[in-house]
Amino acid sequence: MSAQDACRLPRPQNVYLLSADQELKNILTGLWDDGQLRLTCFERGRGAIEVLFNELPDLLIVDHDLPDMPGLDLVNLVKSENVYRQLPVILVIREESLLTGADWCSAEVDDLIVWPSTPARLKARVYLTIARASRAFDANPLSKLPGNTSIIQRIQEMIDRREDFALAYADLDYFKSFNDKYGFSRGDEVLMMSARIIVNTIRGFTGVRSFVGHVGGDDFVFILPPDKVELACQRIVENFDSIVPHFYDEDDRAKGYIQSTDREGNMRTFPLMAISIAVVFNIGGRLKHYGEASQIAMTLKKKAKENPKSNYVLDKRQA
Repeated sequence: MSAQDACRLPRPQNVYLLSADQELKNILTGLWDDGQLRLTCFERGRGAIEVLFNELPDLLIVDHDLPDMPGLDLVNLVKSENVYRQLPVILVIREESLLTGADWCSAEVDDLIVWPSTPARLKARVYLTIARASRAFDANPLSKLPGNTSIIQRIQEMIDRREDFALAYADLDYFKSFNDKYGFSRGDEVLMMSARIIVNTIRGFTGVRSFVGHVGGDDFVFILPPDKVELACQRIVENFDSIVPHFYDEDDRAKGYIQSTDREGNMRTFPLMAISIAVVFNIGGRLKHYGEASQIAMTLKKKAKENPKSNYVLDKRQA
């Protein structure tokens, strides 16, 4: 089995092809026979627009030379609707059309297929565009780190391969009270700082398989080999504690606490922010599903948060 044949899309994809080129249509139609990709074909651009705006596909493949309108005009029309700006688009263009001086700076396409092409190249371009769009949709908009879907997929893949790994869940304590007092803008700066600390720390472990993701809000995850994770936690805690006080006003920093409202709306005193890390180990294939790791981490995080200062807790039962 080739690497391309082994490539599996996460779910069946709905793809619209806008082209009057019968050869292109025949090749694309014959590339998938396992239900992974459902191809709907339109010969004219205007005939597809109404369907497009009512039933959004996962991918749009547009022929540059449509019989009733330029393909780029159709793409720009679709992308002018704000809700459709994230729709991935592949433009099929012939070599001679590349020489006409199209305004590629304003063309809102995600990939090009120069036609004619081989079936293998067509399939590769489609797979890559769908995968790239999936990653972009999933990325956290603030940190640009992989989001929840990618996190779950990575954990489950490693479990299925019976790889030994340490999975760390990190979140910030007293972040909400900081956000309430100082505002979302400064809160976002803290989240970006936290992401950078985690990414740079994990990047320092060269030559190993690693991963960093942003679940959302003040929740992050990272994956390292079991023998590296404790040192990583120590470095993250140390760096976080040395930097986070500088996000507070001078008088709050000097006091070592702030006054802010709690979840019930009552005024309370809160310590400076801390980071809590819960580490789950998968050694010898003990974990069978990512949900097990999440459940164990929730218990460990409660234990970690009993300490008001930054700290980490290792699941000794699986280490």
